Amino acid sequence: MGEQTPDGDRKAAEATKSATAGRKATGTRKRAAAAESTTPEKSTAPAKKSASAEKAAPAKTSAVKKAAAKKTAAEKATSAKKATAKKSAPVKKATAVKKPAAVGAKGTSAVKTASARTAAAASPRKSESRTALVRRARRINRELAEVFPYAHPELDFANPFQLLVATVLSAQTTDLRVNQTTPALFAKYPTPEDLAAANPEEVEEILRPTGFFRAKTKSVIGLSRGLVEQFGGEVPGRLEDLVKLPGVGRKTAFVVLGNAYGRPGITVDTHFQRLVRRWQWTEETDPDKIEATVGALFPRSDWTDLSHHVIWHGRRICHARKPACGACPIAPLCPAYGEGETDPEKAKKLLKYEKAGLPGQRLNPPQAYLDAGGRAAPPLGAG
Repeated sequence: MGEQTPDGDRKAAEATKSATAGRKATGTRKRAAAAESTTPEKSTAPAKKSASAEKAAPAKTSAVKKAAAKKTAAEKATSAKKATAKKSAPVKKATAVKKPAAVGAKGTSAVKTASARTAAAASPRKSESRTALVRRARRINRELAEVFPYAHPELDFANPFQLLVATVLSAQTTDLRVNQTTPALFAKYPTPEDLAAANPEEVEEILRPTGFFRAKTKSVIGLSRGLVEQFGGEVPGRLEDLVKLPGVGRKTAFVVLGNAYGRPGITVDTHFQRLVRRWQWTEETDPDKIEATVGALFPRSDWTDLSHHVIWHGRRICHARKPACGACPIAPLCPAYGEGETDPEKAKKLLKYEKAGLPGQRLNPPQAYLDAGGRAAPPLGAG
């Protein structure tokens, strides 16, 4: 082998550099080609995603539209149901209103019953003015005056003393039983002086049929002594004097003043109390307050007759336990209509005394009562 020259060395070095450069360029081009081949694959991924999104979008839109359509249909169905319910509601109400008319169309008495109920429902005291209450109360009194024109005190008496004693004895018993008992009492003790000096045991025996005879004996003997000692054996004609006597209260005093002396007074007995509350003239329960409240509705001159009318109606028609509403002449004016029997035929069977063709409570009634068809009661012990 021969030695190399400097030029040869340079040429060899340049050839080596060129070969190296060529290898580097080839590697670069290969890497660039590889990069180019991978780049399009990455860029196609978003395109694929957008294409699937575009396909899914119409599907979602159609689902939303279907859901909206279903909701709209449901709302329309609900609205239709509500509209149908509203339309059908008046029909039901109308049917409910017609039922009473069908029941009340059986006859004239049924029509009167229906009108009476209507009037009663329309006149409760709570919605009634003072003027309307006064007018209704006075109309009731006028109606009762036509039904009971012969109304009178239902105790037999010949003078104020007998009326006073009989009224005291009428507590907790009937006027009839008192009327059957007092003839024997007054036959033996005709004056206050006689009764004041009487043997209590003998008086008790006479008064036994009236009940509570011991207490009543003490009262009648005591008031007789009071008449003798304080008023010279005469029955006083003033309220303040009468109530000083043993066993004499305002009710008893007004019975005596109104029927023996012609001085107006209101007799608040159990019948009176019951009826004025049923008629809603007052809500009071104390007799003195009832007297004042009811008295304010009427002229003073009407008080005594008013008492008779109310008490007679309570004894004959408007009973405590079973009022004869179907036979009541003032049913259209009564807020309590319907508490008792409303059938006219059944109600007639509940009437008492002369309204049922039976005797009254007095053995010696006034002639006006007899002229009106009333009958005297039998004496005690009569068959």
